[in-house]
Amino acid sequence: MSPNEHDHIEQTPGHVCMNGDASIEWINCVSIPVFGVDTQRQINTWNNATVEMTGYAPQDAVGRPLADFIMGEESRNALKVALDNALEGKDTPSCKLAFQTSAGENRGLLINPGTQRDAVGKIVGVVCFAKLMFKPEASDELLITSSTEFQRLVDTAVAPIFGIDVDGKVNKWNKKTAEITGFSKEEAMNQPFVSNFIVQDPKKHDMVNDMLNKALRGIETNENHIELRTKSDEVRHLVVNATTRRDAENNIIGVVSVAQDVTESLKYDQAAETMKELRLLVDTANAPIFGIDVDGNVNEWNNKTAEI
Repeated sequence: MSPNEHDHIEQTPGHVCMNGDASIEWINCVSIPVFGVDTQRQINTWNNATVEMTGYAPQDAVGRPLADFIMGEESRNALKVALDNALEGKDTPSCKLAFQTSAGENRGLLINPGTQRDAVGKIVGVVCFAKLMFKPEASDELLITSSTEFQRLVDTAVAPIFGIDVDGKVNKWNKKTAEITGFSKEEAMNQPFVSNFIVQDPKKHDMVNDMLNKALRGIETNENHIELRTKSDEVRHLVVNATTRRDAENNIIGVVSVAQDVTESLKYDQAAETMKELRLLVDTANAPIFGIDVDGNVNEWNNKTAEI
């Protein structure tokens, strides 16, 4: 592996090299290795902690197959299975990999692969959160540490992220969700999600329950439109996915949703539609309608005015 093979790839200091996907650049600030691949399994994410662990700078790694950095047939096979599952949208349990550093040393990693999707739910790659293992028996402790780091990522994400357990009670409620709803994490945790936070409409409750029940059976869905009730009894319109959560033994333990708040854009669309309807009403009115601007120039002249 030549360190200069990919020197043509630019890297902005202080940012994750994402090949144009700036949506997860914030992962560069975390202290655990985070790396990712596109659908061709070529590296497109390589954060500072990965650089420190491997000795390879982003320009040495981005654009190359992740398998180039994995030692041993067993680890490469484990990587292939993990990436195959994640690229099919399946939840993938943690797995162990042997990483090769620029100095030719072996670094044992415990990784948590996750499917990466674009704004419309299309699978665009895989992101892996990793933890360095110094000895095999340390894996459980390291998994807990890695999960703690992942939870911090969820809490500080710019998108609303929330989740439920198998009983439908809230067990994830990040800062952005608290911000848009007015309900703090303490107020939301362990509360029934649908009855407490979805607007009071039986049809909407049924729709969200159906979405969550499917995810609890392993059937994931994207681009679901839900309406959250805020603490001040306003409505926030969200487009969400419903992703099945599994434990290390692949048992389903809940659902997590990453959302896009479309409330303001929806209001704009509704206002534009109202203006369009008003324009049509003016043009087709049976009465003459005309108007002028502040300079006295005509700026409104409907069909009836033209007719007479």
